[in-house]
Amino acid sequence: MDVMPALSPEQEELFRLIEDTREHVFVTGRAGTGKSTLLNHLSWNTKKQIAVCAPTGVAALNVEGQTIHSLFKLPIGLIADSDIEQNDATRKLLNAIDTLVIDEISMVNADLMDAIDRSLRQARGRRGEPFGGVQIVMFGDPYQLAPVPPRGDEARYIQDHYRSFWFFDAHVWAGREPEGDGLIELGRHGAELHIRELTHIHRQDDDAFKAMLNAVRYGRVTKEIADILNAKGARTPPEDPDHPIITLATRNDRVNAINAKHLAQLPGREQTAKAEVSGDFGRGDVYPADPDLKLKIGAQVMFLRNDTGSPGEPPRWVNGTIGTVTRIVGETVRVDVDGEEVEVEPAVWEKYRYAYDPIGRKLTREVVAEFTQFPLRLAWAVTIHKSQGKTYDRAVVDLGAGAFAPGQTYVALSRLTSLEGLYLSRPLRPSDIRVDQDVRRFMRAVWEQRQAAAATGTAAATP
Repeated sequence: MDVMPALSPEQEELFRLIEDTREHVFVTGRAGTGKSTLLNHLSWNTKKQIAVCAPTGVAALNVEGQTIHSLFKLPIGLIADSDIEQNDATRKLLNAIDTLVIDEISMVNADLMDAIDRSLRQARGRRGEPFGGVQIVMFGDPYQLAPVPPRGDEARYIQDHYRSFWFFDAHVWAGREPEGDGLIELGRHGAELHIRELTHIHRQDDDAFKAMLNAVRYGRVTKEIADILNAKGARTPPEDPDHPIITLATRNDRVNAINAKHLAQLPGREQTAKAEVSGDFGRGDVYPADPDLKLKIGAQVMFLRNDTGSPGEPPRWVNGTIGTVTRIVGETVRVDVDGEEVEVEPAVWEKYRYAYDPIGRKLTREVVAEFTQFPLRLAWAVTIHKSQGKTYDRAVVDLGAGAFAPGQTYVALSRLTSLEGLYLSRPLRPSDIRVDQDVRRFMRAVWEQRQAAAATGTAAATP
């Protein structure tokens, strides 16, 4: 288990809300506010029967949980009002859950959110109660990651039945669910969603840079802010092997080309570390690291996991740390991290599956597959998407032909600890600052609700 930092006061307060109540809670916040820290603390310290899931295989691995579709045995694609088949094992499992935690909730679309609700009510025999009485706790930031847009007939269905395809526009929050061509009421009220935003940023200390990132996040970049970012980013990146710099790019092909070019330019023999995969781990796109990791001495690499370290000792690296390979010997790779050579051994990622223990009458979590590989990736470049959750002192932001997804520029810039570490491959353009209009609508309503709650001294809930 990775070493977990202590909770801040606002994280502790939020943990107590989740742990001590049955409220449905959406935990959001800007990049670097510690959403993942709180989720990990909840997973290890709750006294409730908890199941942790996420919309993608990689996201599920990161939280040591299970994918939503695997946990609920849901079909891939639009579910709409089709029958949800459940065997006895699935029903018993869903009946044992007290609290369902969903990470990267912004990638969950409205249709899937309603399918989770229907599955739980159906399995638990409590069709009139949202989520069948299960507490729902969601983590994510809609300003950073969006669900995959529907296409064709699926897009037309969403347009006909939902205000948007975002999770917050699911019918369960309004107290309705599609049934045939109409809507059925779930009771007098839908599920009440309590939105809590972590506000203390742990990644950056500079208030001026924080304000600039906020402007990018909300799509309120003035000419003055753009000029400052572009002026600072226009510098030529330093060629300093002792202090490596990484490029954050929008597309995989650009990242692969940069990494392949730099690796080929290094002298010496290329060596390949092959991953060991056991059990039903799934396809290659859910692997947490490269199945064939190509390395040379001098290669710039990024760590993909925190150092578990020795008890009482500070970690030698964290997820996202950049270093340089110095030696490759047998089952170990030595990497220079800030002038200190560290020995890196293969790490094991475990894929979990929840099950119901009829004897103990509780949830269990079993390992169904393992992936063993050095927790390293070539890191002259990485996609902005894969930089999610990482922290860098310096980086080149390469937006290429332009940011093609809302929040992409914000994710890239917010990986940096300071403005001093920003380098741009080209100046930012107004078209690079993209904010989804449905997210803007929802979060504005959240803000208005919070203001009203503050005025009356009550807790804010979803509009």
